[in-house]
Amino acid sequence: MASEEEEWPEVGDLVIATVENVVDYGAYVKLDEYNKKGLLHISEISSSWIRNIRNFVRERQKVVLKVLRVDRDKGHINLSRRRVTKRAKIEKIRSWKRRRKAEALLRNVAEKTGLSKEEVFEQAGALMEKEYGLYTAFEKVAKKGVKALTKIGVPDELARVLAEVAEERVHISMVKVKGIVELSCMKPNGVEIIKEAFLKARKAEKSRDAKFRFYVVATPKYCIEVSAENYKHAETVLQRVSEKVVSNIVKTGGQGSFRRGK
Repeated sequence: MASEEEEWPEVGDLVIATVENVVDYGAYVKLDEYNKKGLLHISEISSSWIRNIRNFVRERQKVVLKVLRVDRDKGHINLSRRRVTKRAKIEKIRSWKRRRKAEALLRNVAEKTGLSKEEVFEQAGALMEKEYGLYTAFEKVAKKGVKALTKIGVPDELARVLAEVAEERVHISMVKVKGIVELSCMKPNGVEIIKEAFLKARKAEKSRDAKFRFYVVATPKYCIEVSAENYKHAETVLQRVSEKVVSNIVKTGGQGSFRRGK
């Protein structure tokens, strides 16, 4: 953060830029992440024929560009838009937005602690970026608390404030998956046995990155709902929990089966 103004992009890098001036032969842009200027030549704007350049770029527009050439001595940076794939553009915008959010969170921490932005970055941000990635670090501390920071060397008091800010301002998106277990137990205390099967499955599940709940659909059908950060992990937890529930019932002489819900 502190040395950002002294940095230059490398050839092949993708950069976020703001169009400042459109001319007949291209557009002059400002590289938002480097505080540098660059030229987007008309031949590098689009693969299709350009009759009116302003149909493709306009002043104050944000664009994702690829660095073609860097001449530090002359201060020239040549850029391309047509060589940026749609997928690469989406990923670059996503990472740029996450970076901006993370820096805003660090500024918020600075305000709360009375430290400068540079001090917060030196004492915490640099460690967070190296270990996790800056915004990912805020997501981790929002889920796991202060220990996610203190274990990488962030001072305790600063880690506490970082955790407070993460809890207040970082939203962790979750996905949900569902499955149906059909359970039956003919013993007199069958209802209690079924309840116990769910309780034991809950205690046996060690995942800290997923949440799950059970509820009755219509006896003997019960729903298991799992929430996690991604579908792969959610499906894995759902499979483990459902297998444990069915296993617990079968061990008591009952019957059970599982099917994936919609």
